[in-house]
Amino acid sequence: MSESRPSREPEPAPDTEPTTGLSAGGSAREKSPGVEPLRLSPLLPRRQNPWLLVEVDGSSAAHGALVWALREAARREATVVAVTVLDEPDGSPLTGVGRVPARAHRAAHDQLQARLLRAIGETGVHGRSRTAVLDRPVFEALTAATRGADLVIVGARGKTVLRQAVPRPPARRLARGA
Repeated sequence: MSESRPSREPEPAPDTEPTTGLSAGGSAREKSPGVEPLRLSPLLPRRQNPWLLVEVDGSSAAHGALVWALREAARREATVVAVTVLDEPDGSPLTGVGRVPARAHRAAHDQLQARLLRAIGETGVHGRSRTAVLDRPVFEALTAATRGADLVIVGARGKTVLRQAVPRPPARRLARGA
């Protein structure tokens, strides 16, 4: 028992296009000498590089945390965001609105830049840091997310829920040579 297969017509050569037919616009296609390159969007790595958020308030503990974060960023190819948090001015008639004068914002940013430069000079880690001056409500929302609260980021592209990662069990240490 032999099966008969339908014969296939030969396909046109890849470098030629048919000169008849209609394109998507409705006009007749013209003969093209070559194929246009396909534009691909760049592939993103499976996991983005980490971000380390450090609150810098001028204390020696905050300076130590910033130095550690810079060294860790160099090790993990991360970005450090040094943050200063501004409180609302006392006696504001618009309590809860968070109107900090622009002069105070610039002064806080300049101090933050100076502290970051000092830490960079101490560690020698360049190009892995940014600075930001945040209002207290924004910083409280971020820190609440680290303690288990859901943080929903709403933007023009959609909504994203930031939840606390599942805690890992503490690693057991083994004695050397075990």
